Amino acid sequence: MLEPLVGVGPLRFGMDPDEAASALDGAVAYVSQGLGEGMGWGRYTDWGVSAVYGKDNDLVAVAVDAMDGPLVRLGDIDLIARPPSQVRAELQRLAFRENVSVRVNWSGDPEIEAWGISMGAAQEQGLPAEGPEGYVRRLDTMITEALLVGPELAKNPFASEPVSQWRDVRDEPPHPGTWPVRAEQERQRWDWTPLQSVGPLRFGMTPQEVAAALGEEPTTRHGRYSFGSPWEGLGQWILTEDRFDHAGVSTHYASGFSRPPALGAVTIDGRTGPQVEFAGIQLIGQTVTAVDTALTHHVDERDLGLVIGCGGDLGVDGLNMFVRSTRAGDLLVSGARFCQEEWEDHG
Repeated sequence: MLEPLVGVGPLRFGMDPDEAASALDGAVAYVSQGLGEGMGWGRYTDWGVSAVYGKDNDLVAVAVDAMDGPLVRLGDIDLIARPPSQVRAELQRLAFRENVSVRVNWSGDPEIEAWGISMGAAQEQGLPAEGPEGYVRRLDTMITEALLVGPELAKNPFASEPVSQWRDVRDEPPHPGTWPVRAEQERQRWDWTPLQSVGPLRFGMTPQEVAAALGEEPTTRHGRYSFGSPWEGLGQWILTEDRFDHAGVSTHYASGFSRPPALGAVTIDGRTGPQVEFAGIQLIGQTVTAVDTALTHHVDERDLGLVIGCGGDLGVDGLNMFVRSTRAGDLLVSGARFCQEEWEDHG
């Protein structure tokens, strides 16, 4: 049960890490950063929660996993592991009755300052109808997760330290909370030459050449500052990604000291990007499980290798292409990332 701004289940905001572990029956944080040193966090895998601690080593936020977390309730509303639209509607009705304001957070999900709730969603995982026992695959549905915070973080949870250290979403484009999917007949159709090019984009292009090929300027740009390594230089801003909203693609760059950015990978958005086919399989804008199944059958029939990338993304060995999933409200559609040969897919 959630007690807004006070605690959730056995956890109370203000607890130190030892008290939180004790409240969770001696749980161990198998993944942690700075735990017990002031600002830090710990993930209690057995409970499906992450605890975030402030500068005084006190519990300020609890993140509840979609798949593994406890089924937290607010009054009569089950918050976790449900279709996001259903939880959104129930929270909005309750907020209206109690004259409480609901806003949209960075992920397009409801956030309610008065109750210290910031909802989120994650891709559901499940067991396939056929396959090795214990094998888990990604499904086509989103289910809810939640970040629950104390009063000091309720105004803007994800923009506040130490939550921003636990999960930094500053480079994530803010989402309006709607997920329109471009119709198939409205999509461009791109060819793909593995390890060389996709559509009009050739690996090795400069950012200026990419923009010219797409006929638009980037909607947003992301990069980082170097740390003074010999191959990057000191304090140099390095472009890593451009996002082109009209085309529905993101471009990713490799660069370094005295080496300008060069196109190394292209991600096609499942909701809005162009269609690309491989061996008769439409890769973009389909149900993720259908594309995963088709790829699996393709490699099985030809005795090829299947590789798994970041987040369970599937690809064919040697092609450096990974089928990705893009949220479309309560569901997901397939996108894809196409990479040059030496590109390592990390996210």
